[in-house]
Amino acid sequence: MMQLSQLTDEELVRAYANGENAAFDALLNRHKSGVFSYIHFTVRNRELAEDIFQETFVKAIMTIKQDRYVDNGKFRAWINRIAHNLIIDHFRQQKYEQTVSNDDYDYDLLNDFRLADETIEDTMVRDQITSDVQHLVEFLPANQKEVVQLRYYQDFSFKEIADMTGVSINTALGRMRYAIMNIRKMANEKQMELMAN
Repeated sequence: MMQLSQLTDEELVRAYANGENAAFDALLNRHKSGVFSYIHFTVRNRELAEDIFQETFVKAIMTIKQDRYVDNGKFRAWINRIAHNLIIDHFRQQKYEQTVSNDDYDYDLLNDFRLADETIEDTMVRDQITSDVQHLVEFLPANQKEVVQLRYYQDFSFKEIADMTGVSINTALGRMRYAIMNIRKMANEKQMELMAN
């Protein structure tokens, strides 16, 4: 039998799924440095990075053991995507838990008209604009459509988008710029107003 270190990622996954626990150790040793570096670079906190790193591999173990891993020859991208999603989950949860105290401000936050609920008309106008933009996005070239959806509808950073799509940050930014230009052009051609008055 070949040594585990000589097997491909996919072969190691299959071996682990078939009960060869040492195969997962080989996968972990092969990818731990890259995965941890990615997490640590993103969260900038060693303790948090270690927690997310552990959770990433626990999730990978569960997925493989439940026979839900799809063998597409891209284990490294798959494990990084798990880490990426856990990082996003962490920051969303952190954002959700943050609260604001009225005592921290010189004016009354609770009676600030700028924070008041929108009127029905405001809501209808905003909803129509959102609907119009979503409709126009469907007509963009696939690579522009992808970057718009990842940035505005899934809240990924341009660095994350570049990593996920395998392009440079400048390419991701360029695609967004062209997407916005194309949306404006289509809106003008269709005489659509994309701003509330």
